[in-house]
Amino acid sequence: MHSNLPPDHQHIDDQMVKMEVNLDDISGEWLGYVMDLLFDYGANDVFYTPIYMKKNRPAILLQLLCSYTAIPKMEEILFKETTTLGVRYFPLTVHRLERQFKTVSTEWGPVSVKEGIYGGQVVQKSPEFDDCKSIANLHKIPLKKVYEQVWKKIDSDRS
Repeated sequence: MHSNLPPDHQHIDDQMVKMEVNLDDISGEWLGYVMDLLFDYGANDVFYTPIYMKKNRPAILLQLLCSYTAIPKMEEILFKETTTLGVRYFPLTVHRLERQFKTVSTEWGPVSVKEGIYGGQVVQKSPEFDDCKSIANLHKIPLKKVYEQVWKKIDSDRS
């Protein structure tokens, strides 16, 4: 199935489920609340897409990814906290890169950087948002400035 991948590639396969509902009668504030609840109770990802339903009604497609063990809680939240009358389920396999974390020092403090590994090589790097946000708030500086310094440190490590 993955014959074109190098023999030493590193990945993690997670068996998950995608759950989705169409919502044509819920406010944006409620959607944010529901998203937070879903994440708090184990959703791996939650996302919305604008759609049109029958009779051209604008609506939102709410989708989430979770483990099979989290299904009962996700379903409870969707039925109790949204206006849906039904939930659709789709089994799937998520092929993820192996991840490791490094710390980058900035003039304002340390920032964790997530690295994605493929074929034994780091192919993705991403500063941790919460670390950058905390520094920006604590030092009252723009978030963009924190990210710029972290990326400079990341780039200088490559040299």
